[in-house]
Amino acid sequence: MAFLNENYLKLKAGYLFPEIARRVKAFGDANPAAASRLIRCGIGDVTEPLPPAVTAALHQAVDDLGRRETFRGYGPEQGYDWLRAAIGKSDYRDRGLDVADDEIFVSDGSKCDCGAILDILGHRNRIAITDPVYPVYVDTNVMVGHTGEADTSGAYAGIHYLPCTEANGFIPEPPAEAVDVIYLCSPNNPTGAAATRAQLEAWVAYARRHGSVLLFDAAYEAYITDPAIPHSIYEIPGARECAIEFRSFSKDGGFTGTRCAFTVVPKSLMARTESGESRPLHPLWLRRMTTKFNGVSYIIQRGAAALYTPDGRRQVRELVEHYLGNASLLVAGARAAGLKVFGGVNAPYIWVAAPAGYTSWAAFDKILNEANVVITPGSGFGSKGEGYFRVSAFNSRANAEEVSRRLQALKW
Repeated sequence: MAFLNENYLKLKAGYLFPEIARRVKAFGDANPAAASRLIRCGIGDVTEPLPPAVTAALHQAVDDLGRRETFRGYGPEQGYDWLRAAIGKSDYRDRGLDVADDEIFVSDGSKCDCGAILDILGHRNRIAITDPVYPVYVDTNVMVGHTGEADTSGAYAGIHYLPCTEANGFIPEPPAEAVDVIYLCSPNNPTGAAATRAQLEAWVAYARRHGSVLLFDAAYEAYITDPAIPHSIYEIPGARECAIEFRSFSKDGGFTGTRCAFTVVPKSLMARTESGESRPLHPLWLRRMTTKFNGVSYIIQRGAAALYTPDGRRQVRELVEHYLGNASLLVAGARAAGLKVFGGVNAPYIWVAAPAGYTSWAAFDKILNEANVVITPGSGFGSKGEGYFRVSAFNSRANAEEVSRRLQALKW
Protein backbone atom coordinates (compact mmCIF):
# COMPACT_ATOMS: atom_id res chain seq x y z
CA MET A 1 0.00 0.00 0.00
CA ALA A 2 1.26 3.51 -0.85
CA PHE A 3 2.16 5.91 1.94
CA LEU A 4 0.57 9.33 2.21
CA ASN A 5 2.07 12.69 3.15
CA GLU A 6 1.21 12.76 6.85
CA ASN A 7 1.85 16.49 7.06
CA TYR A 8 -1.63 16.96 5.60
CA LEU A 9 -3.06 15.25 8.66
CA LYS A 10 -1.74 18.11 10.81
CA LEU A 11 -3.99 20.61 9.05
CA LYS A 12 -6.88 21.89 11.10
CA ALA A 13 -10.29 20.37 10.44
CA GLY A 14 -11.39 22.82 7.78
CA TYR A 15 -9.70 25.41 5.64
CA LEU A 16 -11.33 28.73 6.52
CA PHE A 17 -13.31 29.39 3.37
CA PRO A 18 -14.75 25.88 2.94
CA GLU A 19 -15.94 26.10 6.56
CA ILE A 20 -17.65 29.40 5.78
CA ALA A 21 -19.29 27.78 2.74
CA ARG A 22 -20.47 24.89 4.89
CA ARG A 23 -22.13 27.19 7.42
CA VAL A 24 -23.71 29.33 4.72
CA LYS A 25 -25.14 26.23 3.03
CA ALA A 26 -26.55 25.01 6.34
CA PHE A 27 -28.13 28.42 6.88
CA GLY A 28 -29.65 28.42 3.39
CA ASP A 29 -31.03 24.92 3.76
CA ALA A 30 -32.69 25.85 7.05
CA ASN A 31 -33.87 29.31 5.90
CA PRO A 32 -34.66 29.22 2.19
CA ALA A 33 -36.55 32.54 2.26
CA ALA A 34 -33.71 34.38 4.00
CA ALA A 35 -31.15 32.75 1.72
CA SER A 36 -32.57 34.67 -1.23
CA ARG A 37 -31.48 37.98 0.35
CA LEU A 38 -28.03 36.75 1.34
CA ILE A 39 -25.16 39.14 0.52
CA ARG A 40 -21.64 37.75 0.49
CA CYS A 41 -18.85 39.90 1.90
CA GLY A 42 -16.71 36.97 2.99
CA ILE A 43 -14.37 35.54 0.38
CA GLY A 44 -12.45 38.31 -1.36
CA ASP A 45 -13.73 37.54 -4.85
CA VAL A 46 -14.38 40.37 -7.28
CA THR A 47 -17.86 40.95 -8.65
CA GLU A 48 -17.54 43.49 -11.46
CA PRO A 49 -16.98 42.52 -15.12
CA LEU A 50 -13.56 42.41 -16.69
CA PRO A 51 -12.38 45.76 -18.13
CA PRO A 52 -13.50 46.26 -21.74
CA ALA A 53 -9.87 46.52 -22.87
CA VAL A 54 -9.31 43.04 -21.49
CA THR A 55 -12.35 41.43 -23.07
CA ALA A 56 -11.43 42.92 -26.44
CA ALA A 57 -7.92 41.49 -26.11
CA LEU A 58 -9.29 38.09 -25.08
CA HIS A 59 -11.55 37.98 -28.16
CA GLN A 60 -8.65 38.93 -30.41
CA ALA A 61 -6.46 36.25 -28.83
CA VAL A 62 -9.13 33.61 -29.44
CA ASP A 63 -9.21 34.66 -33.08
CA ASP A 64 -5.40 34.42 -33.19
CA LEU A 65 -5.59 30.79 -32.13
CA GLY A 66 -8.19 30.11 -34.80
CA ARG A 67 -5.83 30.98 -37.66
CA ARG A 68 -2.82 28.96 -38.75
CA GLU A 69 -0.62 32.02 -39.27
CA THR A 70 -1.22 33.34 -35.73
CA PHE A 71 -1.77 30.06 -33.88
CA ARG A 72 0.41 29.38 -30.82
CA GLY A 73 0.95 26.17 -28.90
CA TYR A 74 3.18 25.90 -25.86
CA GLY A 75 4.36 29.29 -24.70
CA PRO A 76 7.38 30.14 -22.54
CA GLU A 77 6.81 28.77 -19.03
CA GLN A 78 7.96 32.04 -17.44
CA GLY A 79 5.63 34.19 -19.55
CA TYR A 80 5.62 35.81 -22.98
CA ASP A 81 8.28 38.48 -23.46
CA TRP A 82 5.73 41.17 -24.35
CA LEU A 83 3.82 40.74 -21.09
CA ARG A 84 6.96 40.62 -18.97
CA ALA A 85 8.21 43.77 -20.71
CA ALA A 86 4.92 45.59 -20.03
CA ILE A 87 5.06 44.60 -16.36
CA GLY A 88 8.72 45.51 -15.97
CA LYS A 89 8.30 48.93 -17.56
CA SER A 90 4.96 49.99 -16.07
CA ASP A 91 5.12 48.50 -12.58
CA TYR A 92 8.82 48.99 -11.92
CA ARG A 93 11.13 50.91 -14.26
CA ASP A 94 8.69 53.78 -14.88
CA ARG A 95 8.66 54.12 -11.08
CA GLY A 96 12.44 54.18 -10.88
CA LEU A 97 12.79 50.59 -9.68
CA ASP A 98 15.48 48.23 -10.95
CA VAL A 99 13.61 45.11 -12.08
CA ALA A 100 14.59 43.35 -15.32
CA ASP A 101 12.06 41.61 -17.55
CA ASP A 102 13.67 38.21 -17.00
CA GLU A 103 13.31 38.60 -13.22
CA ILE A 104 9.52 38.53 -13.72
CA PHE A 105 7.74 35.17 -13.85
CA VAL A 106 4.12 35.07 -15.02
CA SER A 107 1.92 32.53 -13.25
CA ASP A 108 -1.69 31.53 -12.68
CA GLY A 109 -2.00 33.18 -9.26
CA SER A 110 -0.01 34.65 -6.40
CA LYS A 111 -1.72 32.16 -4.08
CA CYS A 112 -0.09 29.38 -6.10
CA ASP A 113 3.30 31.10 -6.08
CA CYS A 114 3.21 31.78 -2.33
CA GLY A 115 2.98 28.03 -1.82
CA ALA A 116 5.22 26.96 -4.70
CA ILE A 117 8.10 29.20 -3.57
CA LEU A 118 8.75 26.66 -0.82
CA ASP A 119 10.05 24.30 -3.53
CA ILE A 120 13.29 26.30 -3.72
CA LEU A 121 13.73 26.99 0.01
CA GLY A 122 15.31 24.46 2.36
CA HIS A 123 13.72 22.62 5.26
CA ARG A 124 16.11 24.03 7.86
CA ASN A 125 14.70 27.55 7.56
CA ARG A 126 12.99 29.12 10.54
CA ILE A 127 9.72 30.48 9.14
CA ALA A 128 8.14 33.69 10.45
CA ILE A 129 4.51 34.42 9.62
CA THR A 130 2.26 37.25 10.72
CA ASP A 131 -0.76 36.59 12.94
CA PRO A 132 -3.48 37.17 11.78
CA VAL A 133 -2.54 36.08 8.30
CA TYR A 134 -3.76 34.81 4.94
CA PRO A 135 -4.10 31.06 5.77
CA VAL A 136 -2.25 29.86 2.68
CA TYR A 137 1.09 30.96 4.13
CA VAL A 138 0.65 28.72 7.16
CA ASP A 139 -1.05 25.76 5.51
CA THR A 140 1.50 25.38 2.72
CA ASN A 141 4.31 25.27 5.28
CA VAL A 142 2.40 22.59 7.16
CA MET A 143 1.93 20.60 3.95
CA VAL A 144 5.66 20.48 3.16
CA GLY A 145 6.66 19.50 6.69
CA HIS A 146 8.04 22.75 8.09
CA THR A 147 5.94 22.53 11.25
CA GLY A 148 4.97 20.34 14.13
CA GLU A 149 1.43 19.85 15.38
CA ALA A 150 -1.00 22.69 16.09
CA ASP A 151 -1.83 23.60 19.67
CA THR A 152 -5.30 24.40 21.01
CA SER A 153 -5.09 27.97 19.68
CA GLY A 154 -4.28 26.69 16.19
CA ALA A 155 -0.62 27.78 16.32
CA TYR A 156 1.83 25.32 14.80
CA ALA A 157 5.08 24.29 16.45
CA GLY A 158 8.04 25.36 14.34
CA ILE A 159 6.54 28.61 13.07
CA HIS A 160 7.62 31.91 14.59
CA TYR A 161 4.46 34.01 14.79
CA LEU A 162 4.66 37.79 14.41
CA PRO A 163 1.76 39.38 16.33
CA CYS A 164 -0.27 42.02 14.48
CA THR A 165 -2.39 43.88 17.01
CA GLU A 166 -4.08 47.19 17.55
CA ALA A 167 -1.02 48.24 19.55
CA ASN A 168 1.32 47.98 16.54
CA GLY A 169 -1.25 49.06 13.96
CA PHE A 170 -1.50 45.47 12.67
CA ILE A 171 1.98 45.74 11.11
CA PRO A 172 4.50 43.24 12.53
CA GLU A 173 7.80 44.32 14.00
CA PRO A 174 11.07 42.47 13.33
CA PRO A 175 11.73 39.94 16.10
CA ALA A 176 14.69 40.12 18.45
CA GLU A 177 15.94 36.70 17.30
CA ALA A 178 17.00 35.61 13.84
CA VAL A 179 14.52 33.98 11.44
CA ASP A 180 15.26 32.89 7.89
CA VAL A 181 12.09 33.31 5.81
CA ILE A 182 9.49 36.00 6.57
CA TYR A 183 6.03 36.40 5.04
CA LEU A 184 4.87 40.02 4.77
CA CYS A 185 1.65 41.23 3.13
CA SER A 186 1.02 44.92 2.46
CA PRO A 187 -1.67 46.14 2.06
CA ASN A 188 -2.58 43.39 4.42
CA ASN A 189 -5.10 40.63 4.06
CA PRO A 190 -7.07 40.41 6.37
CA THR A 191 -6.50 43.60 8.41
CA GLY A 192 -6.32 46.18 5.62
CA ALA A 193 -3.23 47.75 7.20
CA ALA A 194 -0.47 49.05 4.91
CA ALA A 195 3.18 49.20 5.97
CA THR A 196 4.92 52.57 5.97
CA ARG A 197 8.26 53.17 4.32
CA ALA A 198 9.97 53.25 7.71
CA GLN A 199 8.43 49.91 8.69
CA LEU A 200 9.56 48.26 5.46
CA GLU A 201 13.02 49.80 5.82
CA ALA A 202 13.26 48.14 9.23
CA TRP A 203 12.36 44.76 7.72
CA VAL A 204 14.84 45.09 4.85
CA ALA A 205 17.58 46.07 7.30
CA TYR A 206 16.69 43.07 9.48
CA ALA A 207 16.69 40.68 6.52
CA ARG A 208 20.03 41.89 5.25
CA ARG A 209 21.55 41.71 8.73
CA HIS A 210 20.46 38.09 9.22
CA GLY A 211 20.61 36.84 5.64
CA SER A 212 16.83 36.33 5.65
CA VAL A 213 14.44 36.21 2.69
CA LEU A 214 11.32 38.39 2.71
CA LEU A 215 8.34 36.93 0.86
CA PHE A 216 6.45 40.14 0.09
CA ASP A 217 2.83 39.72 -1.00
CA ALA A 218 1.76 42.91 -2.78
CA ALA A 219 -1.44 41.54 -4.34
CA TYR A 220 -3.40 44.61 -3.19
CA GLU A 221 -0.89 47.35 -4.06
CA ALA A 222 -3.30 48.96 -6.55
CA TYR A 223 -5.50 49.96 -3.61
CA ILE A 224 -2.88 52.16 -1.95
CA THR A 225 -4.20 55.73 -1.86
CA ASP A 226 -1.63 57.24 0.50
CA PRO A 227 1.32 58.52 -1.61
CA ALA A 228 3.69 57.89 1.30
CA ILE A 229 2.97 54.13 1.32
CA PRO A 230 5.29 52.00 -0.88
CA HIS A 231 3.67 49.93 -3.62
CA SER A 232 6.66 47.59 -3.94
CA ILE A 233 9.26 46.24 -1.55
CA TYR A 234 11.84 47.25 -4.16
CA GLU A 235 11.20 50.88 -3.32
CA ILE A 236 13.33 50.16 -0.26
CA PRO A 237 17.10 50.28 -0.93
CA GLY A 238 18.67 46.87 -0.47
CA ALA A 239 15.45 44.91 -1.03
CA ARG A 240 16.79 43.31 -4.22
CA GLU A 241 19.25 41.43 -2.03
CA CYS A 242 16.64 40.03 0.34
CA ALA A 243 13.10 40.01 -1.11
CA ILE A 244 10.81 38.15 -3.49
CA GLU A 245 7.65 40.02 -4.51
CA PHE A 246 4.29 38.48 -5.43
CA ARG A 247 1.78 40.44 -7.52
CA SER A 248 -1.64 39.54 -8.90
CA PHE A 249 -4.07 40.77 -11.56
CA SER A 250 -6.98 39.29 -9.61
CA LYS A 251 -8.00 42.24 -7.48
CA ASP A 252 -7.12 45.17 -9.77
CA GLY A 253 -7.98 43.71 -13.20
CA GLY A 254 -10.68 41.35 -11.96
CA PHE A 255 -8.76 38.20 -12.95
CA THR A 256 -10.00 35.91 -10.18
CA GLY A 257 -11.74 33.77 -12.80
CA THR A 258 -9.14 34.08 -15.54
CA ARG A 259 -6.05 33.54 -13.34
CA CYS A 260 -2.89 35.53 -13.98
CA ALA A 261 -0.22 36.91 -11.67
CA PHE A 262 3.53 37.29 -11.48
CA THR A 263 6.44 36.89 -9.10
CA VAL A 264 9.69 38.86 -9.08
CA VAL A 265 12.86 36.99 -8.11
CA PRO A 266 15.90 39.31 -8.37
CA LYS A 267 19.12 37.80 -9.68
CA SER A 268 20.96 39.39 -6.75
CA LEU A 269 18.95 37.43 -4.16
CA MET A 270 21.03 34.71 -2.51
CA ALA A 271 20.49 31.84 -0.08
CA ARG A 272 22.96 29.42 1.40
CA THR A 273 23.57 25.74 0.85
CA GLU A 274 24.02 23.20 3.64
CA SER A 275 27.78 23.63 3.22
CA GLY A 276 27.50 27.40 3.66
CA GLU A 277 27.94 28.40 0.02
CA SER A 278 25.91 31.39 -1.20
CA ARG A 279 23.86 30.65 -4.32
CA PRO A 280 21.26 32.69 -6.29
CA LEU A 281 17.57 31.76 -6.06
CA HIS A 282 16.66 33.11 -9.51
CA PRO A 283 17.92 30.10 -11.52
CA LEU A 284 16.24 27.73 -9.08
CA TRP A 285 12.87 29.42 -9.55
CA LEU A 286 13.39 29.40 -13.31
CA ARG A 287 14.11 25.67 -13.18
CA ARG A 288 11.10 25.06 -10.96
CA MET A 289 8.80 26.97 -13.34
CA THR A 290 10.10 25.27 -16.47
CA THR A 291 9.80 21.83 -14.86
CA LYS A 292 6.50 22.03 -12.97
CA PHE A 293 4.55 24.63 -14.95
CA ASN A 294 3.57 24.92 -18.60
CA GLY A 295 2.79 28.61 -18.49
CA VAL A 296 -0.34 30.75 -18.46
CA SER A 297 -2.37 30.47 -21.66
CA TYR A 298 -1.68 32.84 -24.53
CA ILE A 299 -5.25 34.11 -24.38
CA ILE A 300 -5.06 35.07 -20.72
CA GLN A 301 -1.65 36.72 -21.10
CA ARG A 302 -3.00 38.85 -23.94
CA GLY A 303 -5.79 39.92 -21.60
CA ALA A 304 -3.29 40.78 -18.88
CA ALA A 305 -1.16 42.80 -21.32
CA ALA A 306 -4.25 44.88 -22.17
CA LEU A 307 -4.29 46.11 -18.56
CA TYR A 308 -1.16 48.11 -19.39
CA THR A 309 -2.68 49.97 -22.35
CA PRO A 310 -3.96 53.53 -21.72
CA ASP A 311 -7.58 52.30 -21.78
CA GLY A 312 -6.72 49.33 -19.59
CA ARG A 313 -4.98 51.45 -16.97
CA ARG A 314 -7.91 53.86 -16.84
CA GLN A 315 -10.41 51.01 -16.49
CA VAL A 316 -8.34 49.43 -13.68
CA ARG A 317 -8.39 52.74 -11.80
CA GLU A 318 -12.17 52.82 -12.18
CA LEU A 319 -12.50 49.29 -10.79
CA VAL A 320 -10.24 50.05 -7.84
CA GLU A 321 -12.14 53.27 -7.11
CA HIS A 322 -15.41 51.34 -7.21
CA TYR A 323 -14.27 48.83 -4.59
CA LEU A 324 -12.67 51.52 -2.42
CA GLY A 325 -15.98 53.40 -2.59
CA ASN A 326 -17.67 50.26 -1.29
CA ALA A 327 -15.09 50.07 1.49
CA SER A 328 -15.89 53.62 2.57
CA LEU A 329 -19.59 52.76 2.78
CA LEU A 330 -18.89 49.65 4.84
CA VAL A 331 -16.57 51.52 7.20
CA ALA A 332 -19.20 54.20 7.71
CA GLY A 333 -21.94 51.64 8.34
CA ALA A 334 -19.91 49.64 10.83
CA ARG A 335 -18.86 52.76 12.71
CA ALA A 336 -22.42 54.02 12.80
CA ALA A 337 -23.31 50.71 14.44
CA GLY A 338 -20.82 51.52 17.19
CA LEU A 339 -18.19 49.04 16.01
CA LYS A 340 -14.44 49.67 16.08
CA VAL A 341 -13.17 49.57 12.51
CA PHE A 342 -9.74 49.40 10.87
CA GLY A 343 -8.60 49.30 7.22
CA GLY A 344 -10.73 50.14 4.21
CA VAL A 345 -8.51 53.04 3.10
CA ASN A 346 -5.49 51.50 1.36
CA ALA A 347 -7.11 48.10 1.00
CA PRO A 348 -10.45 46.54 -0.05
CA TYR A 349 -10.98 44.98 3.38
CA ILE A 350 -12.25 46.36 6.65
CA TRP A 351 -11.21 44.74 9.92
CA VAL A 352 -13.79 45.04 12.68
CA ALA A 353 -13.51 44.35 16.39
CA ALA A 354 -16.38 42.17 17.55
CA PRO A 355 -18.36 43.63 20.46
CA ALA A 356 -17.54 42.47 23.97
CA GLY A 357 -18.78 38.96 24.64
CA TYR A 358 -18.62 37.84 21.01
CA THR A 359 -16.06 35.47 19.56
CA SER A 360 -15.22 35.77 15.88
CA TRP A 361 -17.46 32.85 14.92
CA ALA A 362 -20.26 34.09 17.20
CA ALA A 363 -20.13 37.42 15.37
CA PHE A 364 -20.15 35.54 12.05
CA ASP A 365 -23.24 33.55 13.04
CA LYS A 366 -25.08 36.64 14.30
CA ILE A 367 -24.40 38.65 11.15
CA LEU A 368 -25.34 35.67 8.97
CA ASN A 369 -28.57 34.88 10.80
CA GLU A 370 -29.79 38.38 11.62
CA ALA A 371 -28.40 40.51 8.78
CA ASN A 372 -28.12 37.73 6.19
CA VAL A 373 -24.61 38.91 5.35
CA VAL A 374 -21.58 36.65 5.02
CA ILE A 375 -18.36 38.01 6.56
CA THR A 376 -15.12 36.25 7.53
CA PRO A 377 -14.35 35.42 11.18
CA GLY A 378 -10.98 36.74 12.27
CA SER A 379 -10.03 33.58 14.14
CA GLY A 380 -9.74 31.81 10.80
CA PHE A 381 -6.70 33.98 10.10
CA GLY A 382 -4.86 33.03 13.30
CA SER A 383 -5.08 33.30 17.07
CA LYS A 384 -4.55 37.08 17.02
CA GLY A 385 -7.54 37.39 14.74
CA GLU A 386 -9.87 36.12 17.46
CA GLY A 387 -12.31 38.84 18.44
CA TYR A 388 -12.36 40.43 14.98
CA PHE A 389 -14.01 39.84 11.62
CA ARG A 390 -13.21 40.88 8.06
CA VAL A 391 -15.69 42.46 5.65
CA SER A 392 -14.82 42.43 1.96
CA ALA A 393 -15.59 45.44 -0.25
CA PHE A 394 -15.72 43.31 -3.39
CA ASN A 395 -19.35 43.74 -4.35
CA SER A 396 -21.81 45.84 -6.32
CA ARG A 397 -22.45 49.36 -5.06
CA ALA A 398 -26.07 48.48 -4.32
CA ASN A 399 -25.00 45.52 -2.18
CA ALA A 400 -22.42 47.61 -0.32
CA GLU A 401 -25.08 50.20 0.48
CA GLU A 402 -27.47 47.49 1.67
CA VAL A 403 -24.84 45.80 3.84
CA SER A 404 -24.02 49.16 5.40
CA ARG A 405 -27.69 49.60 6.30
CA ARG A 406 -28.00 46.08 7.68
CA LEU A 407 -24.90 46.44 9.86
CA GLN A 408 -26.34 49.59 11.38
CA ALA A 409 -29.61 47.79 12.13
CA LEU A 410 -27.96 45.01 14.13
CA LYS A 411 -28.51 44.98 17.90
CA TRP A 412 -25.44 43.70 19.71
